[in-house]
Amino acid sequence: MILTNSKERVRFLRFAMVGALGAVIDFGVFNLLNWRFNVQEVAASMISYVSGMASNFTWNRFWTYPESRSKHVAHQVSQFAIVNLIGLLIRTSIFAVLENPLGDFFAGLSTSLPMPAEILGHNAALAIAVGIVMVWNFFVNRFWTYNDVE
Repeated sequence: MILTNSKERVRFLRFAMVGALGAVIDFGVFNLLNWRFNVQEVAASMISYVSGMASNFTWNRFWTYPESRSKHVAHQVSQFAIVNLIGLLIRTSIFAVLENPLGDFFAGLSTSLPMPAEILGHNAALAIAVGIVMVWNFFVNRFWTYNDVE
């Protein structure tokens, strides 16, 4: 679909750009909560995810899929939230599995890291989880939430 349909390629690129903005919000909120306010990592990850999700819904509705208006916004946001909450479960599981091993990996590299190894490990785990969940979110949202788009 994406490889052969130029309209879908544009949508995917827009979805990826929206996702990149959401990731910046996500990482920023995560680091602010975790590093600055000492909120536990998994809780900070969940709060930051919801922050990014709110931005992503808004931008996807108005920019990626502006022609998607046959569904009421409440119905569409509900579908988007369900897809993203499943994505949050996937992400939280991946994050929980990877955060400690990646923190240990960075701790073993050097003592001259630009920030604590634990923080680098958390961000590396978050980056891997975000990449996997972005693919999930695009395809499920495209074929369910925004299935009214030709």
